[in-house]
Amino acid sequence: MLILAMFAAFLLLIGTGVPLFFALVLSTLGYAAIAPSAPPMEALVINFITAIEGFYFLAIPLFIVAGELISQGGAGQRLIRFATALLGFLPGGLGIVTVSSSMLFAGMSGSAVADSAAVGSVMIPGMQRKGYTPEYAGALVAAAGTIGIIIPPSIPMLLYAFIANVSVADLFISGIVPGVLFGVGMMIICWRHARRTGIDVGGARPSAREILRSLLESLPALLLPAIILGGIFLGIFTPTESAAVAVVYALLIGLFLYRDLRLSQLPKILIDSFITSATVLLVVSAATVLSWIITFESVPLELLKVISTLTTGKIGFLLLVNVFLLVLGILLEPPPALLIAVPLLLPLAVQYGVDPVHLGLIMTCNLAIGLFTPPVGGTLFVAAKIARVSMGGISRELVPHFIMCVAILLLVTYVPVLPMGLVWLLR
Repeated sequence: MLILAMFAAFLLLIGTGVPLFFALVLSTLGYAAIAPSAPPMEALVINFITAIEGFYFLAIPLFIVAGELISQGGAGQRLIRFATALLGFLPGGLGIVTVSSSMLFAGMSGSAVADSAAVGSVMIPGMQRKGYTPEYAGALVAAAGTIGIIIPPSIPMLLYAFIANVSVADLFISGIVPGVLFGVGMMIICWRHARRTGIDVGGARPSAREILRSLLESLPALLLPAIILGGIFLGIFTPTESAAVAVVYALLIGLFLYRDLRLSQLPKILIDSFITSATVLLVVSAATVLSWIITFESVPLELLKVISTLTTGKIGFLLLVNVFLLVLGILLEPPPALLIAVPLLLPLAVQYGVDPVHLGLIMTCNLAIGLFTPPVGGTLFVAAKIARVSMGGISRELVPHFIMCVAILLLVTYVPVLPMGLVWLLR
């Protein structure tokens, strides 16, 4: 009962605008002070400190730095130009380019918010000049940006792999097909919108020379995902080392190849990345303590008893998991949501015969949808700010994307060969 009170207090604090870190700490301390069976305060402090001591957690700030360097080092602009040359002539071309650019950028940043900010700052003004409403353009950027945490490398997938002790390579590979499916679904929505409204009905097909030129310009940036995934899968370097390689590679191409990055920009990039990393890791520490209490109090076992009364099969369990995660993703950003949900769901998933890698992908896809779902979606806020529109207006335009994403989520959940086929093939 006190565990439920702790969750209720946490949600109440979030709802009243208390920053996430303080909401986690205050609800945890409140529980520790009241519950007779709570672990001693010293144990909570030790867990808070040791939560991010692992060497592998260095991958998170390093990928954040790499994403910033890619965003400001010219690679992002060239990827957008390549996507425009390749797909811009189609009906709904600018919308399709927005989605494809987000997919390409996802292979480098690992962050949905960074993806939305980088692509949205270029594509939203361009879409408005083409006749799209600001609300539609903002909604598309908000939805497409979430592909940034499904297509590898993905910071939430890294975090899940560390918590669940599963292979980072397997988890990354499992995100490739679902990420493409989400992207193709959004492109179809763009195509249908153009045919229905007569906006951006398409243009002249570019020549092979133009496509080749844009490909060659963007090729160094396109090689980065291959270097990261190839290095991890072949055992050349660990995920943490791959993040360091990504930083060095992004720095070199930004400074010496594209020459859009200046040494004078590096202090600000590092400071911004440090602030973002510190915020993420503080939340990770606080959420780890909360998840430890959940495990300490045997909540997963109690939850298993409750779920067993609601469903006796894997299909029903996965449906309950999706409903729970969709709601959780609306309320929380992916890192704390994962740290709270994984200790609850992973033992249950094993009981029902769900592959832990498949569960990690299902969780990531759910939390990606939560990023563009009101009221607290991260990519939603970024896109609304760039487009200068209200949350209400942009939310109405998100309905088709939400329906499509949920449909693909169910497909990925109940047809495991789609996300896991490559994993099984390469294991």
